[in-house]
Order: sequence, then structure tokens, then C-alpha cells
Amino acid sequence: MKDGQISRRAVLIGASAAAAWAASPARAMLLQAGGKKLPAAVESLLAQMTVEEKAGQLTLMAAAWSGGAAVTLNPAGASSNFDGQLAEVRAGRLTGVFNGNGAAMAKRMQTVATRDSRLRIPLLFAADVIHGFRTVFPVPMGEAASFDPDLAERTARVAAVEAAAAGIDWTFAPMVDIARDARWGRGVEGAGEDVLLGKLIAAARVRGFQGAKGLEAADAVAACAKHFAAYGAVEAGLDYNTVDISERTLRETYFPPFQAALAAGAPTVMASFNELSGIPATANEWLLTEVLRREWGFDGLVVSDYTADEELIAHGFAADAREATKLAFMAGVDMSMQSGFYIKHLPDLVARGEVPMARLDEAVRRVLALKVQLGLFDDPFRRIDPAREKARVRTRANLALAREAGSRSIVMLKNEGGLLPLPRAGKKIALIGPFASGLHDLIGPWNVYGTDAEAVDLATGVKALVQDPALVSVTAGAGLDGPIPGGIEAAVVAARAADVVVLAVGEHARMSGEAQSRSAIVVPPAQMALAEAVAATGKPVVVLLRNGRALALEGAVLKAPAILVTWFLGSEDGPAIADVLFGVVSPSGRLPVSFPQATGQEPYHYDHKPTGRPNPAGPLQEYKTHFREFPNQALFPFGHGLTYGEIAYSDLDLGGGQLSADGKLVVSATIANSGSRAAEEVVQLYIRDVAASVTRPVRELKAFRRVALKPGERKQVQFTLSRADLLFIGQTLKPTVEPGKFQLWIAPSAEAEGVSGSFELV
Repeated sequence: MKDGQISRRAVLIGASAAAAWAASPARAMLLQAGGKKLPAAVESLLAQMTVEEKAGQLTLMAAAWSGGAAVTLNPAGASSNFDGQLAEVRAGRLTGVFNGNGAAMAKRMQTVATRDSRLRIPLLFAADVIHGFRTVFPVPMGEAASFDPDLAERTARVAAVEAAAAGIDWTFAPMVDIARDARWGRGVEGAGEDVLLGKLIAAARVRGFQGAKGLEAADAVAACAKHFAAYGAVEAGLDYNTVDISERTLRETYFPPFQAALAAGAPTVMASFNELSGIPATANEWLLTEVLRREWGFDGLVVSDYTADEELIAHGFAADAREATKLAFMAGVDMSMQSGFYIKHLPDLVARGEVPMARLDEAVRRVLALKVQLGLFDDPFRRIDPAREKARVRTRANLALAREAGSRSIVMLKNEGGLLPLPRAGKKIALIGPFASGLHDLIGPWNVYGTDAEAVDLATGVKALVQDPALVSVTAGAGLDGPIPGGIEAAVVAARAADVVVLAVGEHARMSGEAQSRSAIVVPPAQMALAEAVAATGKPVVVLLRNGRALALEGAVLKAPAILVTWFLGSEDGPAIADVLFGVVSPSGRLPVSFPQATGQEPYHYDHKPTGRPNPAGPLQEYKTHFREFPNQALFPFGHGLTYGEIAYSDLDLGGGQLSADGKLVVSATIANSGSRAAEEVVQLYIRDVAASVTRPVRELKAFRRVALKPGERKQVQFTLSRADLLFIGQTLKPTVEPGKFQLWIAPSAEAEGVSGSFELV
């Protein structure tokens, strides 16, 4: 059935949907229970539901009526039949769908649910709104480079407003996995390698998606913290691979961002694909029940990832579909996504006493509770409005925010000789590389509803800012994955004719994201050959890196005097890059992931342990911790990023140097900009517990602050430490802190000295 045919049929629904809902049993029960008194209303519904209808409330499927990227991302859904899916709705065998095709589709399906099904329970519409809806913002890792949770909250808010206008109630975001192996492609969806930054960004995105007025607001979407847990720790950075780490590492590194998301109000959690110490997360009772529910007190909904319950069979953990259903459900997965296992097997498992009715009712209560929270029992069509859908997307204000977010996500790695910013007049500029122009690889991976065709490319952004666009030449030089005939020769000619080369190279969008692990995290060979040839012309080169992960830079790319990390910046990609290139905006992004010396250094993270044989400062020594070729340090560390100012740190004040168990310690440093341009510095506070009953990292980020500095301006930046900032997971696997000496740095990155000293916890 074609979309156009369905749209015409949907128009005929009219006001009958509202009338049908007003007379529905679910609506009547809600009113009898006092409107929003959830328990009584839910219990009334439960008492009338058959076991199959209960299993239906726990079954979520990809929308059969989808379009665009959803067809690729959800191939099983793309081949489904929409009329067949409507029949499932009528029969009460479906709780909702995800990644559907907008308000017209949602209105059609919701009308069937609330008019034709027996209990007329509203459907739930979900989607992967990862970094924007139709207005696309920087990929999450790129946006995390802003080191600005407020920005993350604002972009999530716009994404929610646009998505909700298209009928979406629930987003499978934020991804809060800590990612410490750049080979893993899904790191692009998260906030990087650091726990503190991960926690702050996770909470901000939840607040943004859900808004300040409550989930029932028509512009709110429910957040889903994913993937629980430790998906970012897969062996060898290989997607879906095994995870085997200590409980201490789980509690210290991988759990905190989830706890932050739940504390911010996320009502749902998605179980991860990976196994954890031999037990797949989807069937891990310790993880989903002991920790999440009993220890943390989470009373919301747990959903599987896409067919993850089915994958228990391939894991070798379940013998067949029936056993997989039982294992996942009894471990704590309330809702099954896409496999269809719950609707197929739960009724029989309950009938035979293998799954208690109490457990089934518990899961259904959680689903119904979410629907009540979202206001669907008050008005199932509250987010379904085709006119509003058109009016709220890609507004001027939304696109302006995309441009702001893009420019603030860019990280300047190098700027030798003050090559940047480029002048807007009088210079011939050669834009060279596969990302120099064209409506491709702009919005990046994992966006279902935005398109590159609606985004703005680099060449357009640059030509809009320069005084004379005729002085800008554009040459591809190489393809995304291989050479093009005559490409390098044409690029060399263009470079020789220019005053400066802007070389746009890196990864295309399909190199990052789910199932896109890379064994070598380098710029592709054909693009490296292009870079070498362009560099050989002797013209000054500005490298623009297109990437969804940390890269191991080498050769002419690394040697270029100026390097900007530009990620995938979304709808306003080209204008955002141009703003930084020409100094309209001073770069203020900082790396949320460490760039390694080489791929073989992965997994690498700045807060590693020192080992018993750390290499002292200076030359590499025999029988110390380092690779043969380079020290155990990053090429460009976490937190690194330059501005157009000249920044210096001085005057460390340790506030007396002692912190009492119930007191506060105020530390400060002076940050000065001696340059001729305004700058925005991200001042970072790190500590190290020198000696503890459990070994501690060489540094840990404890706070950061963005500071705007005019030319010649100096500011004192203060941080306040308390005992809580020094907690770690002790030998008993409980948070603890011990008296002793702590080193402290106020610095521009995790491996910079900045100003440093020590204090004592007494």
C-alpha cells in the first residue's frame, strides 16, 4: 500500500476518532478512577484484559508504514504489511510502533486503536530521535565536545518539539554508554570516554527531551537511557561483542551516566545487546532486577533492544524462542522490541505456570503507567497534528540553534603560525577533498527523519561568508573510499593556484554508528594519498576532519599546520564550519575522546591506572609501561582544544590545602587571554588520589567551567570540592573515601600541566 493512498484514507477519519475515544472503556475507567489516579485506572484495565491483550501491551514493532532512513535501519519493518499491522492493533496484540512515517500514519493507527480495539487502549509511538528530528544537530559525540550541558538540553528540547509534533511519544535516546575504544562505531551516539561529562550530558538530554512541564505536555517525549549496560566495553571495539569487566568498573564507570539519566526523570531503560560476564544483558536478572530495580529503586519500563530477546538463542543462552522469551521476561525486560516473541509465547508460558501472572501484570502496569504519564489516556491524539507537524520543523530558530551547536562542537587541534582564522577577502582558497562539497555525509549516522538533501554543505557555507566567492575553487580530489580518475592531479593544480588549501577529509557517515566497527581508525588510504600530494605543493593547509570517533592521525594530515575536528554537524554543517574557519566564532570545543597515537593503542582513555611501572617524565625507559614506539599518552588528549586567543594559566590557590570530611575546599586559578581575539576557554579541574585501598586513575575530571575572555582579559576561576567529589568504589564495592593526599590540576586538558599542586583530606 502506498503512502499516498493511506494519507487519503486517513483524511476520512475526521472527528469520529475523538468521539470513539470518549466512549471507550479505557477512557471511562480512567474517569471513574479520578482522572489521573493511576493505580485504580490501571487495575480496572488489567481486570478486563485477556492474557493475549496483556502480551500485546508488551509487544513493540517497527512501523510497517515508514520511509526514508527507517527503511534501511529497520529492514524487517520495511517489508511488513500496514493493513496487517492495523489488524494486530484491532486485536489488541500491539502496544505501539517505532520509526513510523509521521502524524498521518500515527493518526490512522491511533484511530483504529481507540475506535476498533476491544479496550481501546491508546498506542505508543516511538522513534530513534538521536541528534535531532528534521532539524539535525551535531552527532552526540560532536555535541559533547561543546562541554556544554545547557546546549545539549536545548538541542534535545528542539528535537522533542519537532518529534512530538509528528506524533512521537517516546525516543530511544539518550545513549549514555561510556565509550573508551574508538574502534567501536556506536561511540558516535554518546558523550565520549569521561564519566563526569557523560553524567552531565545524559541528564541534560533527558531534561531536554521531556521538557519542564511534565511528560503529559504535547511537546514532551519520554526519554530512554540506553544501553544497559557496558555496551561501550565490547571486546576489541567490535559491535555486539562480549563484555567481561569487574563489578567495580561497572559501578565506577558504566553505571553513573544511567543513574544520572534516571535521576533526571527518564522513565524507561533499554537493555543492551551484549553479554556481561557470561550472561546476556537482556536476560541478566542481577543487572535488570537486583541492581536497576531493587538497589536503585527504578519503577519504570525496561525495553529490549531490536530483537535482543531473539538473539539470546545465537548467544547460546536460550535453546529456542520460547525459552528466550521466558529468560528475558523473568530477568526484567518488560517490553519486547521487534522479535514478536512476547505475543507469541507469553500467553502459553503463563497458561503453563512458567511465568507468573503477577509478573505479567507488573510489566503491563509499567506500560500503562507510561501511557498515562504521557497523557495518552486523556487525549490519545495530543501529539498527532499534521498541521503542527509542518509548522514546527526546521524553523528559522531551530536552524539557528543547529548552526550555533555546530560551531561550538568544532575542536581546533592545531593552529601553527596563526594560520586560522582565514581572511574573508583577498585570498584564493582551494576547497579540496571528498567532503568539500555535495549534499552527502553532513548529518551523520543514526538520523531517521533528517536528510543530507536538506543540509548545507561546506562549499555553500564558505562561499556565503567570503567577500568574493569567485576566489573559492572546489575540487574533490578523491572519493570517499577510493581514488577517482585524475582526482589528485586536479587537486594539485587547484592547490598551486590558491593561497591556502582547506582539505576536507575523513570518514563518511557509514563508517560510524551501529555495526560500523573499524580495525584501523585512520583516514582512508585514497584520502591520505590526496593529502600527501596537496601538502607537497608547499601551500599552507587547513585540515577539516570529518569523523564520528577519535582518529589516529598520521602523515600529511597530522603535519598540517591547522586541524579542525568537524564531526558530522547536521543541518547547518557548512555554515557552522565556515563560522569557525573565518573567525565569526572562535573555536571552543574540546575533545570528549582521546585521539590515540595509533590504532593499536586502543582502547585508550585518559583516566587509566598508572601501573606498577609507569614511565617517568622524559625519554622512554626499558621495562616501563609504554609501547615500543610511543609513550602511554594520547596524541591529542581528552579535553584538548585551542581557541583564537592566547591562553595562560597561573596563580593556583589551594585554599589552605586541607579538606575536612564535612567541609568544602575552594581552589582557584587565573586564566588570561593575551591574544588579540576574544576566546572561550574550557577550564578543567582534575584530581588524583595518591594512595588508596583501591588503585586510582592518574587523573579524574571533577569539574569544568566555560570562561569567556576578551583580548587582554584575566579572570579568576574558582571550583569547590567536597568529600563527595573524592568518593570511589572501595574493596566492599560500596562508595568510600579515605583520608590522604590528593594531587590537583587546573588545566586545559587531561594531560596538560596547567597549574598544579596538592591538598589533603583530613
